[in-house]
Amino acid sequence: MAESPATTTFYLIISITERFFGCISLEKELSKLIQMIKDPVLRSKTREFLEKPRFKVKEIKGKVGIAFKESPASRTHHHAYEKGLVQHTIAVTKLALNLCDIIEDVYGGNPNRDIVIAGSLLHDIMKAPVYDVKEYGGYRLSSLGERLDHLTLTIAELYRRKFPLEVIHVVAAHHGAHGPISPKTLEALIVHWADYADSQINFEILDAARFLIKDATGEEIKKLTSEQAFEIVHAKAKKGREGVRQAWKKLKQK
Repeated sequence: MAESPATTTFYLIISITERFFGCISLEKELSKLIQMIKDPVLRSKTREFLEKPRFKVKEIKGKVGIAFKESPASRTHHHAYEKGLVQHTIAVTKLALNLCDIIEDVYGGNPNRDIVIAGSLLHDIMKAPVYDVKEYGGYRLSSLGERLDHLTLTIAELYRRKFPLEVIHVVAAHHGAHGPISPKTLEALIVHWADYADSQINFEILDAARFLIKDATGEEIKKLTSEQAFEIVHAKAKKGREGVRQAWKKLKQK
């Protein structure tokens, strides 16, 4: 029986994402994307923020949160694993640039790519200081995260660092109707949908892999990376439940 279009699309997304993240250095890819910003001042500001996102909070002693390049993108939802935030940041930026291509080539629009790239790269940067690692694995809110959310912190820091208003709006509006303000520019709309698409794709793949593992082995899995999830999904497609059992056994031994 032929696969449905939805099933075909699902496996196409997995294939593309697996090839992309399986063969690149995340830091090199991040640097390439920064370099695509044509405006030298905006490029410099964006690079500096990504390389030095730390700031001091006088009421909180010691280290605040997790390093950006080690942080998850959420505690339990999408990209909830080490380096998930960098993966998400790169994926959102590349999705946003592909949307720019479509808008230009198909609809004749003219999005400002500098604003799109800067907004995409920085939209979640302050998630790192609002998370901490639990003693026995997993993530929780840091002492700062219990008082201020990542979006408030990012907007404040962008303003303090004198970023253009258009970039600040992209970040402020990237949660769409669920954020403090909805997108009012084309660039903000592009980043909003790129962020939503990547977070949902990652969540669905992780959720599918957890279900397949439980169905095949009876194990309840909380911590799983996207790479592991792809292996599980492919194993199910090739060898069914037995493939999942074999793949999960190998992954646990690594």
